[in-house]
Amino acid sequence: MTPTFVPPQQRAAWVHLQQLASQPLPHLRELLAGGHNVRHASLQFEVAGLRLDASRQQVTPEVLAALLDLAQESGVLAQAQAQARGEHINRTEDRAALHVALRGSHMAQPPWGEHISDLVQAELERFLGAAERIRNGQWRGFRGRRITNVVNIGIGGSDLGPRMAVQALDAYCDPDVRVHFISNPDAWSLHSILRWLNPDQTIFVVQSKTFTTQETMTLAASVKRWLADHGLVSEAQQVPHLIAVTASPQISAGQGYAAENTFGFWDWVGGRYSVWSAIGLPLAIAIGPDRFREFLAGGHAMDKHFWRAAPARNMPLMMALLGVWNRNFLSCPTHLIAAYASRMFHFARFLQQLDMESNGKSTHVDGSPVEIDTGPIVWGGLGIEGQHAYFQLLHQGQHRVPVDFIGVESEDTPLPLAAEHHRVALLNLQAQAQALALGRDAAATETELRAAGLGDAHIAEMLNHRTFRGNVPNSSLWLEALTPHTLGAMVALYEHKVFCQAALWGVHAYDQWGVELGKTMAKQMENP
Repeated sequence: MTPTFVPPQQRAAWVHLQQLASQPLPHLRELLAGGHNVRHASLQFEVAGLRLDASRQQVTPEVLAALLDLAQESGVLAQAQAQARGEHINRTEDRAALHVALRGSHMAQPPWGEHISDLVQAELERFLGAAERIRNGQWRGFRGRRITNVVNIGIGGSDLGPRMAVQALDAYCDPDVRVHFISNPDAWSLHSILRWLNPDQTIFVVQSKTFTTQETMTLAASVKRWLADHGLVSEAQQVPHLIAVTASPQISAGQGYAAENTFGFWDWVGGRYSVWSAIGLPLAIAIGPDRFREFLAGGHAMDKHFWRAAPARNMPLMMALLGVWNRNFLSCPTHLIAAYASRMFHFARFLQQLDMESNGKSTHVDGSPVEIDTGPIVWGGLGIEGQHAYFQLLHQGQHRVPVDFIGVESEDTPLPLAAEHHRVALLNLQAQAQALALGRDAAATETELRAAGLGDAHIAEMLNHRTFRGNVPNSSLWLEALTPHTLGAMVALYEHKVFCQAALWGVHAYDQWGVELGKTMAKQMENP
């Protein structure tokens, strides 16, 4: 029997957290000085090549204990096990949310069953085989030329995940086959890529779950016209240059995509969780089948940790709890992702969809209205660039913005001064994390100004301008190296974090009716 749903704000742990938040909390200067024994083992985590330092979060031992009570009271990990069993936890669409099976198909006795594992494994072998044929030159265009450029056409999850991963793993990409991405139906975005390509050496990967997505189909029609304008007119001539990735193969077949060039996934794969499926074909082409399997293995390593680790040592769960503390009890409406590796440029954009499309909800799982804050506004990009743009607001603005700093501990760029570049980047990450946490009080500011030779009048004028309140909660997530394995683990980490927060807020993470509304209205306006 399904237990009666209790809104989060009526749970005992939630009420306790409200009481704790209503009392003066120690400033991060005090917490980091060692006044409270929560800075070390309890807020440091290592899993699958990732290391999380959450010591700069404004939590006390009492807050941590209450957060763990909230996780228990909300049944978060029990819901995670239900997801892994393939139960239809996506209730408003009456289906499973089983993307974890995509990276665990090799498991003995998988919780979702052998049948699903067999389906996943068979399709994995098919699209990895295609990736290898494109990479080694066996896949040829209609006129017999080797494929040198792959253009991915998709939007949302069919673009953001593969695009992010291909750029992040650029060090592993095949220089003989370049992978491009087009998502915007704006004509110039298409032209800006096509104008440099030879149609005889180009293949298009058209990705759409339904194969009716307006933006994607508009672009697909244009690339077919481009092929025709270059002499590849008939369906037979175009077939070697077109790949479909879809959960609706009968629709793609009706549009001229050959069955052998069509790769599938299932309705239980949400778009923002689909990079692990055939949607990841562009990534597999870029880095190769073996590296793609390492990417899957990294995700699976995080899955196993999430399913098995005790709550207080569970990295995704603790990230989720700290995020709920910041959002609901410290009243922080946004969350910044600041990556200090340029190859991670698209990671914040990827997380925007993952987080905000999942938890931007105003209805609880039982259909009742939500009366608490849910998903934060996620934003960000590269930290170094942000320091010279919006970090001023973080330090002295009126908004309190929690931050995830993301850094890579090792450096693999083949330049003679790469180590120095890396040192400067990571020095800035560490300095910003500490500066946001500690700030600078009036006494320290006055000492600095006197040391600079300023008189009393000038000091009085400048004191407030040069004082920083600090106390900005932030975490640092370190990758040992930016590899397919660690990237896979990091993506799965954030997936599970978002799932946990949905469970804590009592909302469905896996539907997106707001997105569907926009699509429906566009069709209505097109065909009034």
